[in-house]
Amino acid sequence: MKYSVDRQEHFTVFTPAEQNLNSLIAPELKSELFILSQGGVKNLIFDMSNVKFIDSSGLSALLAGNRMWAEGGFLLTQIDSSFVQNLIEISRIDSVIKIVPNLKEAKEYVLSAIGSDE
Repeated sequence: MKYSVDRQEHFTVFTPAEQNLNSLIAPELKSELFILSQGGVKNLIFDMSNVKFIDSSGLSALLAGNRMWAEGGFLLTQIDSSFVQNLIEISRIDSVIKIVPNLKEAKEYVLSAIGSDE
């Protein structure tokens, strides 16, 4: 699985380079998310800009990520594919995982949440 990780002081941006989050990718994605969660990442912004297709295994990986950051430190952003957006809405994932329209707003959201905790 190809991806990039941009570690900042208060958050990490995880961007899969893959267009498909499917049953072939999901196990490795879950492993990478687990490593990040155990490695001290407090807030993970999952950038979906490259993702054009997702199946139930991919949705399961996202839900696993949300559970790993159970205190609300996991959010999705930049869902550019209408297919992916529709599937997320139909499966009601958007009622469980915080979704922010773009990366700038996602970063601002995390920073404002941190500010309210301090």
